[in-house]
Amino acid sequence: MQIPKRKSENRRLVPVDTLITQEKFLELENKLKKMKKVTHPRLVEEVKRLAQFGDFSENAEYQIAKGKLRGLNQRILETEYQINHAQVIKPSQNTDKVGIGHHVTVDGPTGEKTFQILGSTESQPAAGVISRNSPLGEALLGATVGEVVEVRLKDRINKFKILKIER
Repeated sequence: MQIPKRKSENRRLVPVDTLITQEKFLELENKLKKMKKVTHPRLVEEVKRLAQFGDFSENAEYQIAKGKLRGLNQRILETEYQINHAQVIKPSQNTDKVGIGHHVTVDGPTGEKTFQILGSTESQPAAGVISRNSPLGEALLGATVGEVVEVRLKDRINKFKILKIER
């Protein structure tokens, strides 16, 4: 007879972009520490307290608390995975070509803008941080100052001229 599995137990770790900044790495470490030292013990105590009411099958509060604990355990595993597989971005001193971590000023269809190219976990296009996997990020990587790169967005091709590359 096969043992039934919960939905959460069938879920596998989703691969994440391993390239992160030192700041993001420290943020993940602090988040993990807080989950393990503060949140986890609090949820364990809550489950223990609710287990005292007996009849687990009809104890909705107990079931909810167990679900929260399972969810937290999954987030801890995911955060540990991300920390253990992290590659901290160290922007190249060489600003002849665009690299990961560089700030790139371009002149495009909407005018002059500056972007920082990072991993996809830290991208915030509205704040000027784009992913290395985005169409613009891929086009800019390896390009030099003065070069014009073409990016296909939906049904048109946009051209971006690289004005400046900074660390």
